[in-house]
Amino acid sequence: MRLALAVLAWVLAGPAAALSPEQIRALALGDNDERIEALSEAAATGDPALGPYIEALLADEVRTVGDDQVFIVRGNEVRNALTGEPAPLPDNAEEVVNSNRIRRALQAALAALKLFSDDAAVRSQAIAQMQRETLDEEQLPVIEKVLERETDDSLRERLLALRATALVTAEDPALRLEAAVLLGRSNQPTVRALLRERLAQDGDSFTEPDAQVRAALKKSLSAVDNRLAWGERAGVLFSGISLGSILLLVALGLAITYGLMGVINMAHGEMMMIGAYATYVVQNLFRTHLPGWFDWYVLAAVPVAFLASALVGAVLERSVIRWLYGRPLETLLATWGISLILIQAVRSLFGAQNVQVDNPTWLSGGVALMPNLTLPYNRMAIIVFASLVVVGVALLIARTRLGLFVRGVTQNRPMAACMGVNTARIDTYAFALGAGIAGLAGCALSQVGNVGPDLGQSYIVDSFLVVVTGGVGQLAGTVYAAMGLGVINKLLEGWQGAVLAKIMVLLLIVAFIQKRPQGLFAMKGRSAEA
Repeated sequence: MRLALAVLAWVLAGPAAALSPEQIRALALGDNDERIEALSEAAATGDPALGPYIEALLADEVRTVGDDQVFIVRGNEVRNALTGEPAPLPDNAEEVVNSNRIRRALQAALAALKLFSDDAAVRSQAIAQMQRETLDEEQLPVIEKVLERETDDSLRERLLALRATALVTAEDPALRLEAAVLLGRSNQPTVRALLRERLAQDGDSFTEPDAQVRAALKKSLSAVDNRLAWGERAGVLFSGISLGSILLLVALGLAITYGLMGVINMAHGEMMMIGAYATYVVQNLFRTHLPGWFDWYVLAAVPVAFLASALVGAVLERSVIRWLYGRPLETLLATWGISLILIQAVRSLFGAQNVQVDNPTWLSGGVALMPNLTLPYNRMAIIVFASLVVVGVALLIARTRLGLFVRGVTQNRPMAACMGVNTARIDTYAFALGAGIAGLAGCALSQVGNVGPDLGQSYIVDSFLVVVTGGVGQLAGTVYAAMGLGVINKLLEGWQGAVLAKIMVLLLIVAFIQKRPQGLFAMKGRSAEA
């Protein structure tokens, strides 16, 4: 491309001339061909103002008056582009309109300039930008000259792949064959797309006419597919673990209440919703009253979400559930009605539309392990958070007096009562604990999606499936079931889609329960009710 060659000539020769007024006008005026020709000529002049002028054109900061006046408008500052001096902006100034073709030419010029930067990060960004563009032989002189200068090994590898991408469309079959072999070393998704494009067939004709080159392209495509497959598999595994962590947080509280009291709590999802809205309220309070500490609002939202949901759970148990023990159908209907009341209450307070909970800075973005595998920080934080909650609940159940009472009431309620345990109070504590853990799940979920009144409805069925599959009242079973169902669900989604995956998971669980009604882990010890 003439523009890239002109930029190369300017970089190698150094500043030789300044942009003439005619060139400045031509870059902003005229048709596309005239502007691109002027851009090519201006790049060869070596004027230091070229880069900022191109950036101004791309930012739509250039205005023209007639055929002889050009101005750069940046905020409240206006300068004459011909002289660089401050100037008033005439009332009849018109904005320069850049077509897609002009924008591509301007971006190509900037990318080529940035390849010669002393900053490795700038060069890396320029390479990434050029990888997204359509390259051909005309870019080769720039790329090869940069390769002679480049000392960073990782950037050299990317430049070699860029060179091969430009060569793959060369007229000489030998050059295309060389490029096909070189592209086989890549692990970039863009390279895979390019190889598939070159192997495309329309009737009896191929995009790549040479049979030997096609064979090399097929071999390279297979090698690239194999490398990218590891990233895709790791991505599915991570997504499954992430989903499993969310299911674990949602089901953990249900495992406690359902395992302890046998209560089918259809309002459990709404406990999670309350935790999510508590996080939303804390976020708004920090934004209004502590804007400098906004990035840490999540740390304050965790205990608030737990306490808000636990309080609602305790009130629910003392006012409704305690009168319905031993009557599962009535409990199911009552808690379902309560869930509807809670949903409507939230709609009245916060509106029917979803509300946005923003990630703090340290939970935004992700870490790129492979070109096709990026692990979001918020998802990784949920996995860590779920692990900490599980450890905390396990220690609470195994090492505290409350945990001893909960285990005693779970295994033999009449005997625990005979030993002086206030079973009604333990029921309230346990129910509040389960509801509080659901609130923690809502706090975590608020970081990966929108918060709305129907949030809990999406997870209540899955949480019951996790509890039943893992074994009622079994913490370890809940962990294994949540992770297993999360990974299996993501594997099936990639194979059959989300809807069929849900159906297949349900059928698998039904078949599993038929064979093992007690779940993965049967409860140890004897129960007086058994």
